[in-house]
Amino acid sequence: MSPAPYASPPLDDRDGVIWLDGDLVPWRTARLHVLSHGLHYGGSVFEGERAYGGRVFKLAEHSARLVASARAMGFELPWKAEELDDATREVVAASGLDDGYVRPVAWRGSDTLRLVAPDNRVHVAIAAWPWPRIFADGPRGIRLGTARWRRAAPDTAPVQAKTAALYALGSLAGQQAEAAGHDDALLLDHRGRLAEATGANLFLVIDEALHTPPPDCVLDGITRRTVRDLAHDLGLTVVERHLAPAELDRATEVFLTGTAYEVQPVTAVDEREFPVGPVGTALAAAYARLVRA
Repeated sequence: MSPAPYASPPLDDRDGVIWLDGDLVPWRTARLHVLSHGLHYGGSVFEGERAYGGRVFKLAEHSARLVASARAMGFELPWKAEELDDATREVVAASGLDDGYVRPVAWRGSDTLRLVAPDNRVHVAIAAWPWPRIFADGPRGIRLGTARWRRAAPDTAPVQAKTAALYALGSLAGQQAEAAGHDDALLLDHRGRLAEATGANLFLVIDEALHTPPPDCVLDGITRRTVRDLAHDLGLTVVERHLAPAELDRATEVFLTGTAYEVQPVTAVDEREFPVGPVGTALAAAYARLVRA
């Protein structure tokens, strides 16, 4: 089964500090009320970031996306993206973090529990904790199972927002996949075309070129964009297009990209088997060099 960044000790019982609404507070006291709007209606937005050598990779892009996600969900953050950059650096430094995971999250508070609550106060928290790699022994091939759940059409949900409302679908798909013995799930889009994994973008190697679904109903991941640029630097052709599931039969390699996975080879999708190939390996090495440059 696929490891997660939420291993023991439990995340509500740790030493350290969390940045909450402008202040560093003791880890165990960073709490929200049970009647917070974001908890009940899925309207919270968040980011997943990685620190390498004490520096958060692509921090400005992550902070800007958090602000944009909140706006897409109908609320404004009380801090600008640049202020969130500074707050993130503050909490990473206060945590003495070298390699680790950073989770900013924003949500509407508990002023009222009306479904439509535009005047609720907005809260922001940023936590950081050690987490060197998603697989402690380095990248390994993982197995995907196709989920029965599909990604929403862009006219039914704010698909470019990194919001809890949309990640509920990935959670359901991931539960199904792990129960069936897979490491993660592959989701199709609303048209039945290849979309992404539960929280990572999808790439196929076909005829020595990279093929990836366009981000019209999936998140245009920051790692996705980074790997696309690295591919161009390596002289690889990158094609964004809609992909039918049958095109997996033409693929010589499959891999995922995301802040957590970095560049993660896929060795099986349902009954199809794939090697850990040279293209994904080269991109994983280039990415590893870049994040520590």
